[in-house]
Amino acid sequence: MPLFFCASVACSLAVTYRAVIIARSPLRITLGGGGTDLPSYYERFGGFLIAAAIDKYVYITLHETFVPDLIVKYSRLERVPDASKLEHPIIREAFAMLGMDGRGLEITSMADIPAGTGLGSSGSFTTALLKVLHAYKRNLVHPSELAEQACEIEINRLKEPIGKQDQYIAAYGGITCFEFQPDGKVRAWPLRLSEETRFNLEDNLLLFFTGFSRSASAILKDQDERSRQLDQEMIENLHFIKQLAHESRRALEAGDLREFARLMDVHWEHKKRRSAGISNPQINEWYELAKSSGALGGKLIGAGGGGFLMFYAEDKARLRHAMRQAGLKEVRFRFDFEGTKLIIS
Repeated sequence: MPLFFCASVACSLAVTYRAVIIARSPLRITLGGGGTDLPSYYERFGGFLIAAAIDKYVYITLHETFVPDLIVKYSRLERVPDASKLEHPIIREAFAMLGMDGRGLEITSMADIPAGTGLGSSGSFTTALLKVLHAYKRNLVHPSELAEQACEIEINRLKEPIGKQDQYIAAYGGITCFEFQPDGKVRAWPLRLSEETRFNLEDNLLLFFTGFSRSASAILKDQDERSRQLDQEMIENLHFIKQLAHESRRALEAGDLREFARLMDVHWEHKKRRSAGISNPQINEWYELAKSSGALGGKLIGAGGGGFLMFYAEDKARLRHAMRQAGLKEVRFRFDFEGTKLIIS
């Protein structure tokens, strides 16, 4: 009799209690055109960039609890009566967007790479969060809709001075071209790479952590304000960066990876001119060391000020040795072609 009773209770709980939902969203590297995805630029001139999702992820888990509060765990722990009382702005706005109060739920976030390192973690966090909330509500959502909702939260509701690439490449995955149109629409299509070129690109791109984490807000705010004011130096710089992105696309699709590496080097030199905070003497020293140790080209990933240096090198052993001797840690990666997805639902 006790065994039968326990089994009956278990069946009842299975009907009323929802299983854990887990989503993951990839981080990204930018292969060209970064900065032209900010509304202050593309709304006047249109933007274009190439981004690649990598197999380093932000994870969001959701499950129901037996308490009436909403529990949220990230670098802090929040326990509130409903989502409107949350201090975490992205989570608060995501619940509001989907018309959810969050009562009786627990949300937890984890990441393979720390935030503030230039790999687009905020956009990945937002798309993964929206994915689990949609899954909880049994909604089907297309990557473009997921990305646009994430942009709505971060750019329009929270007024962050950021662009759209992080949310879009996280949602889509792959090695993807994005055209940001003045009316706000985004056109996305896969970069047309041969299999050999893709493998060589993946093998020869190396990421090294500088040891500096930073907030991109100050650098991006400066770019955003100067673009809105039609600062000639900033606008001409972004025009040139967009042109380089188109040249990089042609080089990659032609399989000319050495030309792509050269264009990355040119891109970095121009990117540094946008703001004094983008680089510093230590980063410049590491960059020159890499160039003298086999790197054909490279740049700092993200808005600048810290995070990851990315280099293209055919003599990878020599570059790795030099960077290791300089105290930089390599993070090896592969491309991700799945984008934001549910891994348990």
